[in-house]
Amino acid sequence: MTALKSPSSAAALPSRTLWLAALAGFAAAALLSIALSPREQNTVFDGWQWLSPRDLSQSDVRVVAIGDESLEVIGSWPWPRRVFATLTQRLAEGGASAIGYDIIFAEPDAVSPSRFSRLYPPDSPATEAWLSRLGSMDDEFADAISTAPVVLGRAGVSLGGANPADLNQWATITGKPPAALPRYPLVQRNLDTLEQRAPGFGLLNGKPDSDGRVRGVPLVQRTGEALVPGLALELARVALEQQTGTDPQITLTPGSVQIGDRTIPIDESGRMRLHFAEIPQDHVYSAIEILSEDFDLDQLRGKTVIVSLTAEGSPDIVATPLGSEMFGVLVQAQAADAIRRGGWLVRPVWSQAAEWISGALLAIILLLAARQTRGRMTWGVLAAALVVLPLASWLLFRFADTLFDPVRPLLLGSGAALAVFGALFSEARRERAVLRDAQNRTEGELDAARAIQLGMLPDRTALARLDPRIDIAAQLEAAKSVGGDFYDIIALDADRVMILIADVTGKGVPAALFMALSKALSRSVMLRSPGDLADTAAMLNTELMRDSGDALGLTMLLCLIDLATGRVEMVNAGHDNPLRITTSGEVIEEALEGGPPFCIMDYPWPAEHLTLLPGEALVLITDGVTEAQNRDEQLFGTQRTRDALIADQSSAAAMVATMCDAVRAFEQGTDPSDDLTVVAFRYLGANPA
Repeated sequence: MTALKSPSSAAALPSRTLWLAALAGFAAAALLSIALSPREQNTVFDGWQWLSPRDLSQSDVRVVAIGDESLEVIGSWPWPRRVFATLTQRLAEGGASAIGYDIIFAEPDAVSPSRFSRLYPPDSPATEAWLSRLGSMDDEFADAISTAPVVLGRAGVSLGGANPADLNQWATITGKPPAALPRYPLVQRNLDTLEQRAPGFGLLNGKPDSDGRVRGVPLVQRTGEALVPGLALELARVALEQQTGTDPQITLTPGSVQIGDRTIPIDESGRMRLHFAEIPQDHVYSAIEILSEDFDLDQLRGKTVIVSLTAEGSPDIVATPLGSEMFGVLVQAQAADAIRRGGWLVRPVWSQAAEWISGALLAIILLLAARQTRGRMTWGVLAAALVVLPLASWLLFRFADTLFDPVRPLLLGSGAALAVFGALFSEARRERAVLRDAQNRTEGELDAARAIQLGMLPDRTALARLDPRIDIAAQLEAAKSVGGDFYDIIALDADRVMILIADVTGKGVPAALFMALSKALSRSVMLRSPGDLADTAAMLNTELMRDSGDALGLTMLLCLIDLATGRVEMVNAGHDNPLRITTSGEVIEEALEGGPPFCIMDYPWPAEHLTLLPGEALVLITDGVTEAQNRDEQLFGTQRTRDALIADQSSAAAMVATMCDAVRAFEQGTDPSDDLTVVAFRYLGANPA
């Protein structure tokens, strides 16, 4: 970095060159920012939500949960409709302003007397007549909802539903809808008996974002050609109708929904983005509480109530910015509260414009600082931006419910600055190249790098004393002065040993640098990972992608052996399969399902298992073994690999040495085409003699 501060280097480059470099860096950073969003933005905004969830202590929305406790008292699901009739009547008696059912009653009541008599005809005509006079429990439920401010749920579907044109009592929605409003050709509806008596209907659909998290609730969607409200919006309409005695109008614009005097911003798909919260425990009642005569119904006066199934095994569980598991009814409750009291998040055009403008200003300031050759000032400006921009984003979120992405301007400014530094560095490097003997300097540096690289590997002598229950040996030979292969053996505790072998997709210094980073991150992750090996692999991939980008890939085979049992857990990330040597000396390739190399993508690498018998061994290799070439460009191949392992199996060290010698003999003195790494370990049993 000294050369970047050199007055001669800065003066050697004309201002036009620096401005062009800054512009190129800004453009590259802009493309990267566009490619990273919205994932990067969601990460930032989810973090703000996690730090400061919304306060719902004053909410007028309540949830009635049909959980395990209620099922134990009343019986298994589905409940008789008479129970729902009673529940609805109780909620109405309590003065609830709106009652929403996050449930679809698509099938007739299974225990209605009339249906029961058809399934089990009574022997006595008198009994049959008595049962028929009892009527249907569905009718009882319909009577209850006809006199209460009930909103029934419906669902938009592609198959197996009703024609939306045949349905009634959707709320009237006028105005111009957003361009990307979801449309469903059919509707899963409730029983006709119930549909004819209900005051309102709300659509229950709501797709998560591409990463599986729910960040917003649809307020308006389409079924057929009709505009229809979501459950939360319809609850707000029914509640307002109860309060004012008039049906409030719902008016759409491409960016908002207006109901009564409330205007709610929505995105192009009709969603309101929520500022999430944890629902207070005293805002959630069990169904059995409401049905109890001891329950004080005055608690529900003027409240919006949503009823839903929350028993164990309920499918309506979603991931939100606050966690991976939240019942969907709690999201609907928050949406209903936000419509009534506010609590949505907005990302207006001005905040997006501010991100680009502040990024451009930061780039200009950093460029001017670099031109003055004051390195400390440049980094000071960047450090200040790293504080000010996230703080501004947080304050806008906390006090204005506005989403401002601080990463974009930081990325734009840093991209321009790095391009300028790159131009200065390139000039400084050219000047230094004139004054030195590049060949001698390079050879000296490579020799030092090789010594450092080999010094990072586990001591081969110490491996022999690792544990009396395992015989282990390893060897790495770089194709050039430095290479991209590495291995590590880590004793995690008294019984478990982590053995890994890896190959960077490249050779020479770049691969060696990435190898050093990868090895350090691998050991760090292995020692602190609390999960199983599959979770560990995913964590390692995340660390590598965050810290190294995607310039190089990394194949890796991880083996976790329990020396007390011989059980080996393995994860293969694009690496050669391990070779198992049985007690009879047979060499077997253990074909693992595996997955792609690290640093390519997020992927659920599976953990696979085998159990070594005492005396059995595993040999791990890189492709420098099988892809080694001789003068005729023939490959060493898998058969020669097996033959080398059969030749001498007396010890792990013998297997490693024999394999390496066989490869070098096959190459006939030609330059190695790739790094060569072999790790072998034999399980000697829990109590070796």
